Amino acid sequence: MAARLCSISAATRRLLRGPELRAGNVAAAAVGRFYSKDNEGSWFRSLFVHKVDPRKDAHSTLLSKKETSNLYKIQFHNVKPECLDAYNSLTEAVLPKLHLDEDYPCSLVGNWNTWYGEQDQAVHLWRFSGGYPALMDCMNKLKNNKEYLEFRKERSQMLLSRRNQMLLEFSFWNEPQPRAGPNIYELRTYKLKPGTMIEWGNNWARAIKYRQENQEAVGGFFSQIGELYVVHHLWVPLVRHMESRIMIPLKISPLQ
Repeated sequence: MAARLCSISAATRRLLRGPELRAGNVAAAAVGRFYSKDNEGSWFRSLFVHKVDPRKDAHSTLLSKKETSNLYKIQFHNVKPECLDAYNSLTEAVLPKLHLDEDYPCSLVGNWNTWYGEQDQAVHLWRFSGGYPALMDCMNKLKNNKEYLEFRKERSQMLLSRRNQMLLEFSFWNEPQPRAGPNIYELRTYKLKPGTMIEWGNNWARAIKYRQENQEAVGGFFSQIGELYVVHHLWVPLVRHMESRIMIPLKISPLQ
C-alpha cells in the first residue's frame, strides 16, 4: 500500500513540478480541481440563464371585456365557384332559424361573401352568449337537429375547404351591432409575434378613437382556439382605407 502511495505521490510531483505531496494532499488537490470546474461551469451557465417572473394574468384576461362573457366563432368557407349561388341560398334558408331560436344560445353577427381578396369565399361570424358553456350547449343540441345535419351534409358537397377560429373581443372596441345598409365591409387579419398581444392591444386602445369617424370601426377580435396570436379587425371602410379582404353582406346578415 505504501509503495502505491509513493508511486501516486511521485506521479503527482512530476505533473505539478512542485514539492513532494502526501496522499491526503493529492486527494484534496483533486477535489479542489473538480470543485473549481463545477464553479466555473455554473458561472458560465449563469451568463445564459435568466430568471423571469411569469405573468399571472393571461392576455385573454387582460384584453377581453369583463362585463360580458361573449365568445365568437368565425368561419371561412371556400366554396366551389359553380356552387356559390346554391350555397348562399342554402345558408339563407337554414342559418336564420338558429339565430331566431331562443333554445340555441348563439346569434348571427354577420355573413358575407368576399368581393376583393380570396374569391368564392363565405365568412360567418357567430356570437355565443355565455362563453364556452354556451358553445358546448349549442354543439350538443345541433347533434340532434336533423335539419341542421342534413344542411351540413348538403353543404359539404359545395365546399373545397373550411376552417374555424374561436375569438374573444377586445375590450376597447364596440360590440358589433346591426346597422342599416347596404355597406361594404373590410376584414383585416394580422398574425402577431408571440408575446406581443399586450403591446398590440395597448397601442390600438389609444389609436381606435381616431378611427371612429362615420362609425368605421365595427369590431376587433383575437384568436382563442385555433391558430393563436391572430387578430381580426372588422371595418366599414372609406375607399381610401381599403387594404385587405373586402366583403359584401348576405341577405341574412344582421350587419348590412
